[in-house]
Amino acid sequence: MIKIEAITLEEAYKEASSKLNCSITELKIEVVQSPSKGLFGLFKKNAIIVVAKEPKEDIEKISEADPEVQKNTTHTVLNDTIMPASFVSTQDEDDETTYEPVYADDVYEEDDVKETIDAIALEVKENINRLFALICFEIDEIEVSTYDENTLLIEFKGEDAALLIGKEGYRYKALSYMIFNWINTKYQMQLRLEIAEFLQNQEESISRYLVGVCEGIDRDGRAQTKILDGVLVQIALKELRDRYPEKYVAIRSTRDGMKYIIINDYHN
Repeated sequence: MIKIEAITLEEAYKEASSKLNCSITELKIEVVQSPSKGLFGLFKKNAIIVVAKEPKEDIEKISEADPEVQKNTTHTVLNDTIMPASFVSTQDEDDETTYEPVYADDVYEEDDVKETIDAIALEVKENINRLFALICFEIDEIEVSTYDENTLLIEFKGEDAALLIGKEGYRYKALSYMIFNWINTKYQMQLRLEIAEFLQNQEESISRYLVGVCEGIDRDGRAQTKILDGVLVQIALKELRDRYPEKYVAIRSTRDGMKYIIINDYHN
């Protein structure tokens, strides 16, 4: 059994056929990792398969099987190459689902395949530092740690870190969107992004503002916030939902796309 890595599954199949000197239909193939184009061209993944040559007697058994068995092994044509359907991955190449690489000589338990959150944080830290090593800003090593069991805390510090925030936080929002889509798609994790204490300052500012809003809710049972931009609306939404779990707390948009939060009783 051998491990093959290539840009596409088709190339991996062909390389395996060449190395084992046999037809693709004689191969027993396990797709360990499907290829992915990544996010904006970053973190691209190659196809990885584990392959063994199918014993000749097993192939003959398939050909001699009854019609029902043959029906389940109907062949699929892939770029003029005939392959058994059971050997073709049904996973779309753009699927971001990840798998722990498995090699022929590995001895493993099912629990070992699952990545712990600490392992995910370490992998994200290595990749994100490799990416941002190419920028012109002077920043310290990016820290990645576990904020809670579902969330990664990513911290940017250093001389030029504040420049990553941008005017009115537009760079912060862009980075937050990009990094969240990466780690949520690949690891199913949430993100808490801190850049030069920007998030902490925003949280403190919103907490001060919400004091008056909460007084209105406690008095009248309902209220709505002023227009809130970007990350502020998400911070306020979380704080209000935590404080009023029994109430209806939701984001609303104006006709021009500006956002605010309403708080009332569910029956209202």
